[in-house]
Amino acid sequence: MKVRRALDACGRTYADEAGIKLRDAPAPLYQLLVLAVLLSARIKADIAVAAARELFAAGCTTPEKTVDTTWQQRVDALGRGHYVRYDESTATTLGDGARLLLDKYGGDLRRMRKAADGDPRKLHRLLTEVKGIGPTGADIFCREVQAVWPEVRPHFDKKTLSGARELRLPEDPEKLAGMVPDDQMARFAAALVRVTLDRKLAEELRSAA
Repeated sequence: MKVRRALDACGRTYADEAGIKLRDAPAPLYQLLVLAVLLSARIKADIAVAAARELFAAGCTTPEKTVDTTWQQRVDALGRGHYVRYDESTATTLGDGARLLLDKYGGDLRRMRKAADGDPRKLHRLLTEVKGIGPTGADIFCREVQAVWPEVRPHFDKKTLSGARELRLPEDPEKLAGMVPDDQMARFAAALVRVTLDRKLAEELRSAA
């Protein structure tokens, strides 16, 4: 089955790759948001993931701790992850985003979730109020957070639907959602994104059909 092959071959979430043990708690949710900021740039996903790991190692694991780091410490961490084209602007962005989260939500994204009141579209909009998170970043966050926030399911955005098209699967979010258990939806979305980004992988999965 195409879906099982895709999950087995490339169904690892980006949060997992970045070392984030995602659960409904302030620190991992914030770390996912940082990862979404990094993945939003026009830079390879593996570099964004490496940069996220370096930021977390430098102490940027919560909004409070991010604010406690210096701009230069964030620049240096991004540099160690080879996130060099956007290191200075992203260091500023992360500091500004952390301050907004502290001021508006007490540093806890679960309060943003509560403010969205179960409406995925409202959550998407609230996410874009955070510096560095545009529609693309909000999609990245929602794709991954659906693993722990059920009301976001199913979240299959344009990039995931492009992967579905590559594998000749339905390009309808509800139909895609019916192909996997709820607890596998984030992994399935990640797999479809990886298919979109890797033409060789898409060809291998198609040829195995």
